[in-house]
Amino acid sequence: MIQIKAKQQNVSFEKNVEKLAFVLSAHLYNTLDADKVIEEAAKRSGISAGVIKAAWDAAGEVIRTWATEGHNVPLPGLGSMRFSVRSKSVQNVEDVKTSLITARRVVFTPAKEVKDELQATKIAITCYDKDGNIVKRVTSADTNDVEDSEGTENGSNGSSGENPGGSGSGTTIPTLSISRTGSGTSAVTVGGNAVSSGSQIGAGTEVAISVTPAAGQTPTATLNGTSVSLTNNEGTYTGTFQMPADNATLVINSGSDGSQPDDN
Repeated sequence: MIQIKAKQQNVSFEKNVEKLAFVLSAHLYNTLDADKVIEEAAKRSGISAGVIKAAWDAAGEVIRTWATEGHNVPLPGLGSMRFSVRSKSVQNVEDVKTSLITARRVVFTPAKEVKDELQATKIAITCYDKDGNIVKRVTSADTNDVEDSEGTENGSNGSSGENPGGSGSGTTIPTLSISRTGSGTSAVTVGGNAVSSGSQIGAGTEVAISVTPAAGQTPTATLNGTSVSLTNNEGTYTGTFQMPADNATLVINSGSDGSQPDDN
């Protein structure tokens, strides 16, 4: 059973304004040591722990070597992994250089068996109020689609690959595409968790925008061509909108011409 905590917290971007909402996140346990995993595998397979450790180390070395050579490497029983990057975009080929790369990424794609196991696992939600008191417990056996990092590479939701604002079983969850222009910075969040282009967000979920524009510039934001109201809070512009029932495109212009990180 997957343990989820729903904690009541302030999600307002406005100064001196409190807007409480229950924000869901996975409850993470301690990271298991490799030795413990090897020991358990030895018990289940009848193979000595020493042999399994040798195979474990050899497989790890091969995976690292092949992944850095650009291969998509299989992880037996789990799926596959490969390396990728996040980068800025430029209009002119003369401006292309390695400094445009802003982050190096590991992309993991789970196997069908892993997805099926996750999809069949029940979810238990414990709700906490803003003071940390338990106010409700919920157990569900939903059948929402399983999201993986491969499916969201052109925009991971930054919140541990979770599905912010996901709707119920049998419902198609709309996708939010995000396009950014300008040399300022911007953030898109749901319940305080970062959202990037390609994320699925449940219809009716409140999405927040925060933009710090280039000096002397006024930012703008549009959703499917309709302007989103932004309020200036000491140089940072904030606004919110409700996720529509269908796929949507959010365009943020953070100020003067220039480049900034894309979500791919």
